[in-house]
Formats: sequence, structure tokens, C-alpha cells
Amino acid sequence: MLDTYIYFSFLRKIQVCRYLLLLGFFLLIPGHPKAQNMDALTVAQKLQNTYEKATTLVAGFNQTTTMKFSSRVRQGSGTMVFRKPGRMRWDYLTPDNQVLISDGETISMYFEKSRQMIVSNAKDYLQSDVTYSFFAGSGDILKDFDVSKPDIFAQPEDSFLIKMTPKSVHPHVSSLHVWINHDTFLITHMQIVDHFETVTDLFFKDIQIDADYYGNSKIDEDLFFFRPPANTEIIEQH
Repeated sequence: MLDTYIYFSFLRKIQVCRYLLLLGFFLLIPGHPKAQNMDALTVAQKLQNTYEKATTLVAGFNQTTTMKFSSRVRQGSGTMVFRKPGRMRWDYLTPDNQVLISDGETISMYFEKSRQMIVSNAKDYLQSDVTYSFFAGSGDILKDFDVSKPDIFAQPEDSFLIKMTPKSVHPHVSSLHVWINHDTFLITHMQIVDHFETVTDLFFKDIQIDADYYGNSKIDEDLFFFRPPANTEIIEQH
């Protein structure tokens, strides 16, 4: 039987990490005249412009998820790649090997520990995935989100920080804070809060825009096709 908890936990991690990267964030930073003259809406627009222009994006990530009424902290790390149009791949290396991959038509989630892969239609998933919209530059931040000053104070000196709240009820996101590098306007940290007050922090590193390679693999169509081991149970959901 499918481990339902693992499935939905994995979905939440990924979705919290994708549709969101479309939005932008703001903060005045002492000692940075450029930052002091830029408001949240301007930062958000510059953020979207950055991702709209990119054809590919590669990064490493670390993820931490905490639940409101639990002391347990879930952690994960790995690498990800996006390629327009509609291609993405997330490789979780810890705590277990997992792969989430889409060719724009189907989306597959492979769980090495349970020897299962779930295959479903990509359209509905990608439309509701915050991080996908962010990185793919396929959404409109100012149209889809109310952008405002942050209501937390945790801001590195080299980043803008803004808060974004979906204008329409989103199934997976109540609000989020985003940290954006001053110079590159790339997202370095995203904090997503869902309707159950589960908080997911995603930290991005080694970010490459318009990269040709993902590790040692060329970013082409073959990268977005995954063939699981022969003993894998395939679960199709259409």
C-alpha cells in the first residue's frame, strides 16, 4: 500500500517550493542606499523579471518543515533544475532518495525507500505549485499576490525581504516570506506557511541561471525522463 503520509508530506515540500518562486520581496537595509530607495512592489517586479528572462535554473537546496503541534522537524536536501517550457526536476538526496520530475505533460514522484512511483497529469499540479510558477516565471506576482513589508525580522545584509499573500485562496499556501539577493534578484530563502500553520523553509545555494548542465548531465529532454528500478510499483493517477 502507498504510504499516504510520505506522499502528502513530499507533495507539500515540493509545492511549497515551486509556485512561490514567482513572487517578489522587499526590505529597507541600513547601509545599502539602493535598497533604501526600493519598495516591496518594485522588488517583486524585478524578481519576476529575473525569472521570466531565464531559460534554465539550477540550484542546490536545504529544506526544513515544522508543524504547529509537533516538536518533530523534517529536513531534506538535494538539487533542482527548471527548464522552459514546463520541465522541472527535484532530486532529494537526504533523508531518503526521492525524485520529482515533470516533462510538462506528466509529473512523476519516485520514492526509493518504499519502491513506488506515482505518475499523474502535470497540468493541475503545476498550476497550483507556488515554486514552479516562481522559477518558471509563468505567473504574475503583482496580479496573484498582495506584496507587503515583512512581519518577521530575519534579514541578511545582502537581501531584500518581503511578504506575499495569495489574493485568491491557495490550496497549499497561506502566506510566505522571500529573501532576495540585492545584486542578482535571485531567491536565496523562502518561508512558506500553509493553512495548518506548517512552516517550510527552503534555502537555495549555488544558483545558476541559463545553465547548460545539471551536475554532469546536459540539460536536455532526457534529463526530464526518469526510469525507475525494475522492482518499483507504478501508481498511475489520472
